[in-house]
Amino acid sequence: MTDAVRLPSDPAEAPAPSIARKRGFVWNGTLITGLAMFAVVIVVAVAAPMFLGEQATALSDQPNAGRGAEHALGTDSLGRDMLARTLVATQLTVGMALAATALAAVAGIAIGVGVWLAPRRIRELGLRGIEFAVSYPTLLVAIMVAAILGKGAITAVFAIAVANTAGFARLTSNLAAGLSSRDFVTTARLMGVPPHRLAMRHILPNMSEPMLILVAQAFAGALVEISGLSFVGLGSQNPSFDFGTLLDDALGKLGTNPILVVGPAAALVFTSLAALLIGDGLAAAANPRSAGTRSKLLRLTPSAADAAAGSSVEAPEAPEGLVVDARRLTISHAASGRELVKDVSFTIRRGEILGIVGESGSGKSLTASTVARLVPEGLEARAASLDVAGTDMLGRVSPTELAQRIGLVYQDPGTSLNPALTLGSQFSDVLTSRLGHSRKEARARIVAGFRSVLLPDPESRLGQHPHELSGGMKQRAMIASAMSTAPELIIADEPTTALDVTVQREVLSIIKRMNVEHGTSVLFISHDLGVVRSLCDRVLVMREGQIVERIDSTDQLTVDTVDHPYTKQLLAATPVVTVDALDAPEGRS
Repeated sequence: MTDAVRLPSDPAEAPAPSIARKRGFVWNGTLITGLAMFAVVIVVAVAAPMFLGEQATALSDQPNAGRGAEHALGTDSLGRDMLARTLVATQLTVGMALAATALAAVAGIAIGVGVWLAPRRIRELGLRGIEFAVSYPTLLVAIMVAAILGKGAITAVFAIAVANTAGFARLTSNLAAGLSSRDFVTTARLMGVPPHRLAMRHILPNMSEPMLILVAQAFAGALVEISGLSFVGLGSQNPSFDFGTLLDDALGKLGTNPILVVGPAAALVFTSLAALLIGDGLAAAANPRSAGTRSKLLRLTPSAADAAAGSSVEAPEAPEGLVVDARRLTISHAASGRELVKDVSFTIRRGEILGIVGESGSGKSLTASTVARLVPEGLEARAASLDVAGTDMLGRVSPTELAQRIGLVYQDPGTSLNPALTLGSQFSDVLTSRLGHSRKEARARIVAGFRSVLLPDPESRLGQHPHELSGGMKQRAMIASAMSTAPELIIADEPTTALDVTVQREVLSIIKRMNVEHGTSVLFISHDLGVVRSLCDRVLVMREGQIVERIDSTDQLTVDTVDHPYTKQLLAATPVVTVDALDAPEGRS
């Protein structure tokens, strides 16, 4: 895409007024309640040792006293005030739980993400190890680790961290499994994004909601587990004390002085509930969908002239005029060897739109993805030759060269865009990291692209998240992103399937206009023959992984002119709308 962009000539196509973008932290009642409760816990944890530390350890002449004016929760066997001891114990209990949760979260998340970024064999071993570790109860694991390492607060923290690591790793690996196959992660891999950046920028941000909930649950569980270890004598030791130590001391007096249990038990429940409420509230606030603007987004419709744009630029038949030259392309299962795409050969001339049609499972998308070196895991591809704009795709191709050769427009813009990143952030990434543009230049280029696809208020779109755009706007933005690197070839894999018919027309007219104005070749995948007939220059018909018919002109795409029975069936299945009723005189139907 060049920086010189055609300005709208129709006043209706002028940029819309700026849309106020209110994107920020969204407070909610659950979060406020949890924070208020936890603030009380933190104040108590900080202040109680300073003001009540001496009272909590001072002996008195009233051992095992019940509730009274002087001792609201009674005294223990040595006459120490249980209310003061409960409040002072908050600091050690909360500190140990926080440390154990932090260690478990860091280790578990690193393991869970790492196994999905590792080679397949290491991944399988890692997943089996996680499954084995998670099969044991966390408290049992913590008791075994603490028993091996010995008694004490530090060993208790380490034991709880080890026991909870498997839970974090399992959830993280499950989430990473789904994210690793998403289109925006696949695109990042295509562009050569290193694993650590792939994890930090594309995978972890999209786990924020469930991970926040898990951290809160793990902290609440760690409180109970820390107290449990101390209860059985493996946690904090005298003279230190936490909630578990106090519960252990009060257990022997449960029949004669039950008030001694109330303090540490109530403190444990209160602190755990505060953590759970904070986790739920943060999860809601961290979800971009709950924090988006409520402004109505304006939509513009391209003029009717765009839909009827002229044919693409003709290119000579000489080999130097070819953008894609694929010969004997075969794709098969790596394990079984079963061929999914068999001996497919085709070419695309410069400025040409080549359509591939066929039923679901015919191999259309596999063929297109292989051209872009995106072979799905578990499959292997081979070819006699595969050349894209002079680049041998069978050899080593740098990420920069690949970005300049191919642009991708996926089927569903809702899953193709990273929901945790703004449009400006994710679209400018390749321009800055691979093509050497400054951030300012990249954003200007994206804005120019948004304007060229008639996306209203393009400057404001940079700061918006994908969910703030309609389906048609997302697909326009995807086309602008694909064109931002000025690629030689655009691969559009059923880009209108997820859109309604009016938006389909808008998107198709934009693809056609991009093809005409920039001379960009397009590989268009579809199973809609009506769309292919109006958009493409040539058509390939695929069935069961093979090309069954080649149509050199869409004028020949009729039941009478095609040869293969399958093509005739596809044409016969294309719905035809008659307009006789619309032309009938008034009063007749």
